[in-house]
Amino acid sequence: MSKKRGLSLDEKRKRIMDIFFDTKDFFQLKEIEKIASKEKGINAMVVKEIVQGLVDDNMVDTERIGTSNYFWAFPSKAMNTNKAKLQDLKNNMETYEKRKGQLENDIMEAKSTRKDTEERTKLLKDLAEKESLSQKLKTELDGYKECDPEVLEKMVEETKIAHEAANRWTDNIFSIKSWCTKNFGVEEKAIDKYFGIPEDFDYLE
Repeated sequence: MSKKRGLSLDEKRKRIMDIFFDTKDFFQLKEIEKIASKEKGINAMVVKEIVQGLVDDNMVDTERIGTSNYFWAFPSKAMNTNKAKLQDLKNNMETYEKRKGQLENDIMEAKSTRKDTEERTKLLKDLAEKESLSQKLKTELDGYKECDPEVLEKMVEETKIAHEAANRWTDNIFSIKSWCTKNFGVEEKAIDKYFGIPEDFDYLE
């Protein structure tokens, strides 16, 4: 019999947010701990840390009234926070797409002259890092699937654009290799070795 998997941090955060969204009420920390423990399956000992994390991420509001701290969150606030985060991600993706385009031009120029091997290696490494970041941004975008349909549709479209851009760059690399093979009679394996292109270099699925 398999051991029951515990809740992840994201799942705990979501369940805490559900307490606010379902009731649209104000709570003291002890009230949240009680509800989280009895109704959401979250150990009361970790609730304070999770709530503070949500406050730090601007997902939950808090204010001291008299001698007590009160916490609250409304769906509209969470939606606006997600939209702002999404816009930041989109801006980052646009910046890295422009950088990848510049790197592509630099690599093509470098390969045409067949000079500065260390510079080519640096450019390839830099581009690989940008592709990794692009994938990381895509994964982060996927974490906002619970947003409203309009925001979700925009996220999917932006992810598709980033994915297509990465594959266009990959296609250009294959075209350059083919051109070098035809014009210089060099085998593709030799080109890969000379320019530091990994054996598993391929299109993104």
